[in-house]
Amino acid sequence: MSRRIYDYGLPDRFVAGTVGQPGNRTFFLQARRGGSIVSVVLEKVQVQVLAERIALLLAEVARRGVRVPEALAPADDDTAPLDEPLVEAFRVGTMTIAWNGDSDEIVVEARARPDDDEDDEGDEEDDEDDDEEEIEVADDDPDGPDLVRVRLTPTRARAFAERALRTVASGRPPCPLCGQPLDPAGHLCPRRNGYVH
Repeated sequence: MSRRIYDYGLPDRFVAGTVGQPGNRTFFLQARRGGSIVSVVLEKVQVQVLAERIALLLAEVARRGVRVPEALAPADDDTAPLDEPLVEAFRVGTMTIAWNGDSDEIVVEARARPDDDEDDEGDEEDDEDDDEEEIEVADDDPDGPDLVRVRLTPTRARAFAERALRTVASGRPPCPLCGQPLDPAGHLCPRRNGYVH
């Protein structure tokens, strides 16, 4: 199957959200422009790291003189649920963020992780090449991973980061003793020698 590139430019909406109950949630990145929507699945930690890195990048460019909002206006804070239909385009493997100084925008890219089938086919022949660095794939390469790309103004980037961090924090509360997530029925706490907390 040929590569799919979802370049949403400056999207009408770019958010992180979840489906499911805490402890059993699926995390999504979703971009919408006009009537077109793309949704990709990723891990909770990927959402958290992306939001934290965007916040750090905004702090750095603000230090260098770019106008970045300190706080969001209520109209900029997107609290709506994910858009429907919610159809997974792919599962995210790697993400990149970059600052475009010409347009004062953050560029976010999410690339699909390699298919397990493709990895299994070349295992015998490629064992000695496992230590090599991953080669970056050009956008015009038809064999590269699927890709979602968006550009965000500093205000939209701040809104994305704040919503994403709230989404991550809205999961199961941590155990006060060990920090692991608590299930509604408790959990086997290593700090209590395996007793349910």
